[in-house]
Amino acid sequence: MMLLVLATVGFVWFLVASVNHTLNTVNTALNPIQRTNSELSTQVASLLHPTPPVSPDPVTILDKVRAVARLETIHYTVEKVITAEVNQGILGPLFGDKLLFVAHGYVIAGIDMSKMTPKDLWLKDGTLHVRLPAAEIFVATLDNQKSYVYDRETGAFTHGDPDLETAARQVAEEEIRKAALNDGILNQAQVNANIFLERFFQSLDYQTVIFETPKP
Repeated sequence: MMLLVLATVGFVWFLVASVNHTLNTVNTALNPIQRTNSELSTQVASLLHPTPPVSPDPVTILDKVRAVARLETIHYTVEKVITAEVNQGILGPLFGDKLLFVAHGYVIAGIDMSKMTPKDLWLKDGTLHVRLPAAEIFVATLDNQKSYVYDRETGAFTHGDPDLETAARQVAEEEIRKAALNDGILNQAQVNANIFLERFFQSLDYQTVIFETPKP
């Protein structure tokens, strides 16, 4: 009788263990399916109710644009030879003064972003429209380390005009400015600004940007 009871208890324990093992196996098999269903539900929900990308409002990004202040978009190098002279003519060999000045200078042009207002940025059908200020010259000056007097001739009875070289330098700066303008520095500065700012706006999730006619 004792052996029968032990055998019965052992059989019941084996039966319970088998059932538990089966349940664990079923749960283990179902877990990946349940996880997959959950992930699929999340993906479907994301497709049906997507989270819209948040792009800064044009008025908001205006402060970032203004922070750039003067956007220098082109640096132009110019060389000019300037002739300056006084008291020339018949008495030139006696009282005249003449010099050749080799002028090396540079011109920097770009866009003054501080001139933009909220009216210069607007959205239409998902496209960002931008009206930039017109390009302008910020700097037109001589490089004093590279500029020099190449030759000077003074009359027999004069030590030369002390202001002649200064006058030559002033003329040189103006000529350097004119040369840059004649070569289209402002047009190139505007093009470069558009290229730079298009990338800037795209980094803020505005993928389509149209630049309108610059402000005069």
